[in-house]
Amino acid sequence: MRKLVALMAVAVMGLAVATLTAAEGEEAEKAVDVIAYATEGGYKFIGAAGCKMCHKSEKSGAQYPKWLEGPHSKAYEVLASDEAKAAAVAAGIEGNPQEADACLKCHVTGHGAPAEMFGKKYAVTDGVGCESCHGAGSGYKGKKVMKDHAASLAAGLIMPTEAQCRSCHNEESPTFEEFNFEEAVKTIAHPTPAAE
Repeated sequence: MRKLVALMAVAVMGLAVATLTAAEGEEAEKAVDVIAYATEGGYKFIGAAGCKMCHKSEKSGAQYPKWLEGPHSKAYEVLASDEAKAAAVAAGIEGNPQEADACLKCHVTGHGAPAEMFGKKYAVTDGVGCESCHGAGSGYKGKKVMKDHAASLAAGLIMPTEAQCRSCHNEESPTFEEFNFEEAVKTIAHPTPAAE
């Protein structure tokens, strides 16, 4: 059941992304650094607007509108709040939270990657976008590739797991509260596009 929930979830935050991999015939959950993974594969972050093109309609699963309504699309924006500023001060983070690496690593997709790894549609203001969980999309964004799950995985798509969520939803966050993965994925879950 846990595996099914993880596969259905769009996952969540941070630089570390988890993926399902085969390890000696068994499936294992393992954290993957999104930036390192993208660098190794030569992938670029295309931004939520790049994903929106194919993932906005009901027919495709309406993942983009679901993300837009959820908390991850506002992850960068929330850093401008008085609450975020107070939390940063309490955690010993100096300056504007929207400029602090300690905050941005979990509030912005691909934070810390070199500028050449970002496509024209990428925007810091997207906060925690699709690629925080599914990996940089330049390799798998094409419709032909996306129709073939194995080809998508081979082209850089990452299927997120609980480990990814916990890479940011943990005690290191100054606003951390108990994190229940099973409940959290229900709030951000979006459908997989129907097979054609």
